[in-house]
Amino acid sequence: MPFYRKNLNNMIKKYSADFIFDGERLHQNALIEFEQGIVKTLRTKEEHEEEVLYYEGLLLPGLINTHCHLELSHLFGKVPTGTGLLPFLRHVVSMRDVDQREVLDAIEEQNDLMWKAGIQAVGDISNKADTAATKAKSPIQYYSFIEMFDMMQASFTQQSYDQYEAVYHQFDRANGNNKAAVPHAPYTVTQDLFERINRLNEGTSTISIHNQETAHEDQYFINKSGGFSDFYQSIGINDEAFSPTGQPSIYYAMAHMDAAQKTLFIHNTMTTPDHIKDAYAWNKQVFWATCANANLYIENRLPDYKAFLDTNATLTIGTDSLSSNWKLSILEELKTIQKYNSFIPIELLLRWATKNGAAALSFDTLGSFEAGKKPGLVQFKHFDGSNLQSCEVERIF
Repeated sequence: MPFYRKNLNNMIKKYSADFIFDGERLHQNALIEFEQGIVKTLRTKEEHEEEVLYYEGLLLPGLINTHCHLELSHLFGKVPTGTGLLPFLRHVVSMRDVDQREVLDAIEEQNDLMWKAGIQAVGDISNKADTAATKAKSPIQYYSFIEMFDMMQASFTQQSYDQYEAVYHQFDRANGNNKAAVPHAPYTVTQDLFERINRLNEGTSTISIHNQETAHEDQYFINKSGGFSDFYQSIGINDEAFSPTGQPSIYYAMAHMDAAQKTLFIHNTMTTPDHIKDAYAWNKQVFWATCANANLYIENRLPDYKAFLDTNATLTIGTDSLSSNWKLSILEELKTIQKYNSFIPIELLLRWATKNGAAALSFDTLGSFEAGKKPGLVQFKHFDGSNLQSCEVERIF
């Protein structure tokens, strides 16, 4: 609970804490003023200032989860850990048919828990319209990525596109939400389907794609080695028509995606500095979503974060789904990244979770304490200025 200096009778409310993170940097001896949830100013706190709500630890803008699969929340604890991506995909595909009430109840529950955990906006993958009703009434802003794939089979493309286009039209842009059609991954989308996705998206969008999540993915595109041919065979798909490109998978994605759109590459476990540099040569509006706990859950490895720092890449934070994580929590993602990569500056980590995520999703009123924005307010309890490991998250509003 906050410490009150006086009853707050004014429309403008003042908040202070041991530390305030504004989306860019940490401040001490500062306070932030809100009027009906809109930022008025962030300024130095005067001595003996009255009518201030004081919180222990850190205050920061609402958190941004740039990669989630809310519709898979019913799969919590049902997929084994550490199997690698290809066995993981087989498990998920085999468990898609579940009682609809169970699916919808899990969606509602996890939406509520994400809000309580300080998450202000979510970039959410949707293969079905199961989450549409929850999103329409949620206080969370959702960017729904209606994900399409045809398993690299030209004979599947028309049927797949028709199926997912119908899902696309069941989501709307009301209540601050947004949507785009997106490709699943390089290894599941034909050139024809990429072109259809590009045509469907209206104006300026953010487009996400799963990228280089496993070594098998690059091997498949370079020389058709690795485990993908066996994976396709195991699910009844003939991949004889696929010809390797001789390059890692990200180059196939860049060759067929729309470089005029913001692009959010997801996971990036095998991504190298050269791949990052080439991506920015292709499109300056590239963001990289890291889902550390999902990487550990599935592949038991993390991306090379130093590669992203050395190339000045713009990272964001995602949780992935409860089929591949223990909790939909941005704070828990930050703890994991910091635990294994303590060289990353704390202000940079917090920026990934706030301002960068809002920029990736084009939610312009979120992610920072700039005047006129309405970013929400979140507390990290027990924050000492650098270490997140003992922190707990609580939403203020």
